[in-house]
Amino acid sequence: MPRLSEVIAALENLWPAERAESWDAVGTVVGDPDQEVSRVLFAVDPVQEIVDEAVKLDADLLVTHHPLYLRGTTTVAASTFKGRVVHTLIKNDIALHVAHTNADTADPGVSDALAGALDLRVVGPLVPDAADPSGRRGLGRICELDHPLTVRELALKAAERLPATAQGIRVAGDPEATVRTIAVSGGSGDSLFDQVRAAGVDAFLTADLRHHPVSEARAHSPLALLDAAHWATEWPWCELAATQLDEISDRNGWGLRVHVSDTVTDPWTAHAASNPPTRTTGAPN
Repeated sequence: MPRLSEVIAALENLWPAERAESWDAVGTVVGDPDQEVSRVLFAVDPVQEIVDEAVKLDADLLVTHHPLYLRGTTTVAASTFKGRVVHTLIKNDIALHVAHTNADTADPGVSDALAGALDLRVVGPLVPDAADPSGRRGLGRICELDHPLTVRELALKAAERLPATAQGIRVAGDPEATVRTIAVSGGSGDSLFDQVRAAGVDAFLTADLRHHPVSEARAHSPLALLDAAHWATEWPWCELAATQLDEISDRNGWGLRVHVSDTVTDPWTAHAASNPPTRTTGAPN
């Protein structure tokens, strides 16, 4: 069995820490470099229910996309929910490693996995990494559809292919408009509207879209917007990353057992659809 330091070196080769954004917190959070690793669990969020799943699985390493501590802290006391996560990990000899924005821009990365889940053909990055001479790394992906779909059909496909969440898929734009090209970006994407418009695509699929940026984006162009749950747009990366580590394990003869958590950690738990709109006089109460 490999040591943690060997597995982490392989993960750092996939997602070098120096490629993360300056504000990000990536890398190994908990773990003894000399401990042996036989079982690895991938998940989006380092929350208690995922850590408990790692304990039940008898995992030695938990790899998550989201950081545990994105901002500084002065305590890891078990009386805090993040401190409890740390205590549970250490007590059970489970290491935690985070690949966040360095996985977003990787080749392949989070948006490649999102595109793959929808059978989209990746043309290139939405925001290319200037440090990549091959032009393959970067944030988001510009994609083509093998066959044109309406916005409505594309939204239904996204709802079917991505993990089920309370939110589902929200749409802004003409549901019957035709989509041949689309930009995708796993996670929060409403800061990318300028790049999406410049790409000249028919639609943009991302998460966490807010009222004012969407309203302004719709005023600028007929671009259709598809808003999925943040967790759902990033979960496909877990399967991609697990496959990458499986391949590394096979090449090195490590015999790792690699798992992907299907526990839904999206914080939204229910959705109540509005009644069909009716014509009213004046503003609603």
